[in-house]
Amino acid sequence: MAVLHRFYSAFAARDWEAMSACYAEDARFSDPVFPDLDAAGVRAMWRMLLTGGTDLQVSFRVEEESETHGLCRWEAHYTFSRTGRKVRNIIRSEFELRDGLIVRQRDHFDFWRWSRQALGVSGMLLGWSPLVRNKVRATAQAVLRKAMR
Repeated sequence: MAVLHRFYSAFAARDWEAMSACYAEDARFSDPVFPDLDAAGVRAMWRMLLTGGTDLQVSFRVEEESETHGLCRWEAHYTFSRTGRKVRNIIRSEFELRDGLIVRQRDHFDFWRWSRQALGVSGMLLGWSPLVRNKVRATAQAVLRKAMR
């Protein structure tokens, strides 16, 4: 099975250890909330997200995969723990691959759409602003740092 199918199948099964094994030691990850994680950071992020949430459901479609790159579209349905609000996030992931492992992953999603669902009225009114994005990033980074201890 190709690495992206292994990765997302493990994700759907909530198996963060199998997901972690899909990354190269020098891997990098970015998305609108975690803009620059190294391999240790991305592994800790998946562990934190998968062990912290209780109702995550993931569906995916690998659209493209070669020896050097890949593209996947996936959806995550979950309850945002800080507010108890339901979220349906639609993500486009781009990958750089090497030796059957993920070297770089860039996840793209509409932060304003996400913030309206996760944060409610404040996300609807201010989710487009750098102020809210930076606050969400700072909070997420603090939680991740704590999880990495």
